[in-house]
Amino acid sequence: MALKDSLLELLTPAVENAGFFLDEVQITSPGNHRTVICVVDGIKPLNMDEVTSVSRVISEILDQAPVMGEEAFTLEVTSPGVDRPLTLPRHWTKNLTRLIKITLNDGNVITARLNGFNESHAQLVENIKGRMKNHEIAFADIKRAVVEIEFNRKDEN
Repeated sequence: MALKDSLLELLTPAVENAGFFLDEVQITSPGNHRTVICVVDGIKPLNMDEVTSVSRVISEILDQAPVMGEEAFTLEVTSPGVDRPLTLPRHWTKNLTRLIKITLNDGNVITARLNGFNESHAQLVENIKGRMKNHEIAFADIKRAVVEIEFNRKDEN
């Protein structure tokens, strides 16, 4: 088993017990030093106290994990970036009412506000020159969906 997979298996239960999700483990080895990057998510965006808390949990486990060997390493714990694709139901839940940019399998792109979703479709509202257009898009038709950053969100309802 690769080190990355071993760490995912080792760390996931502890991160979940702390109330978070371990989305990804990345390992880089610049020179003779290893960096372990853990991408941790929550039901809501993580604040610095939560990142610090889960970092301590992960650090304690890694310090005692035989899979890490004797090689020195640096631990980085981060939350997912805004460019992370929406792929899981919890990603969609976390971003309800946010502006979402969806690239469809046919290449068309829709930028609209996420109003809701179920197991098979996302419901969105697109503002086209002040007129609202509703969309119901099947997840099977979505190639990629990401949150569109809004610096000055205006209430459109």
